[in-house]
Amino acid sequence: MNYAQAFAQYEADLAANGEEKEALAYVFNDWKSWSRLDFILHQSREIPEADLRQLDRITKLLKQHIPAQYITGKAYFADLTLAVDERVLIPRPETEELVNLILEENPDKSLTVLDIGTGSGAIAVALAKTRTSWQISASDISKEALLLAQDNAKSNQATITFLHSDVFSQISDKYDIIVSNPPYIAFEDRNEVGQNVLLHEPHLALFAENDGLAVYQKIAEGVAEHLNAGGKIYLEIGYKQGNLVSELFRNYFSDKRIRLLRDSFGKDRMVVIDDG
Repeated sequence: MNYAQAFAQYEADLAANGEEKEALAYVFNDWKSWSRLDFILHQSREIPEADLRQLDRITKLLKQHIPAQYITGKAYFADLTLAVDERVLIPRPETEELVNLILEENPDKSLTVLDIGTGSGAIAVALAKTRTSWQISASDISKEALLLAQDNAKSNQATITFLHSDVFSQISDKYDIIVSNPPYIAFEDRNEVGQNVLLHEPHLALFAENDGLAVYQKIAEGVAEHLNAGGKIYLEIGYKQGNLVSELFRNYFSDKRIRLLRDSFGKDRMVVIDDG
C-alpha cells in the first residue's frame, strides 16, 4: 500500500464520521516534519508500517473530535507558532484580522496596551513581536491559561506583563489601547458550535451569559477609568452581535466614534471605539 492509498482509506473513515479529512494530513505532516511538497512527493511510495500505525492513531484521535491543533500541541497565528492545549481556545484567523487592524491604525510609537482575556496570548504576543516599543499587558480569569500564555511569550521572545483578573477587577492602570476577544457565544447557540470545539475547547472562553454579551457589559462598565485620553477600544464579536455590542458601548461613549467592521468572510466581526 502506498501513501495515497492509505490516506484515501483513513480519510474516508474520517469523512464517514463527520470529521474534516484535511486534518489527517495536517497532523501527519507535523509529526513527520514534512512540507506540503514532501507530502505530495511521497504519495506513490510504499508506506512503512510505522507510518501506517501513526495514521491509525491520528485517525482515532480525530474521530474523538479532538482538534488537530491539540493533537500537534501547536497553532500558527500571525507568523507565530503558539503552544495550545485544552486550557485555551485555538486562535482563529478572524482574530489575526483584529491584530492587523490594530497594527494598521496605530503607528510604531510608545503605547500602553491591555489584552483582556488573553487565552493563549495570541493577540498580546503578536502585538509585542511587531511593536517592540509598546508596553503590553495581558489578563485572563484563568490561571491555567495565563501559564500557557507566559510560555508562549517566552518561546516567542515577547515582553508582556501578565495579570490574573476578571476583566478589570485586579487592574488599576490606564492604557492607550484596550483589546479583547472575550467569550461571546450565547448558551442558546451551543448547537452552532462544532463537536470538536464543544467537547474539547474551554467553555469558560467560549460561552457567556446575557446572550453572549456579559463580558462586553463588564468591559463597557469599567473601561472608561482604564483608558487614557484619546485611547481606543478594539473588540472581536460574534457575527450576530454587531448592532448589540455597538449600542451597548454607545450607551457609555456617546461622544466617541463607534465602528462596526466585517471580517474577510463579510461577517460582522469587530467593534472599534475611538475619537474618530
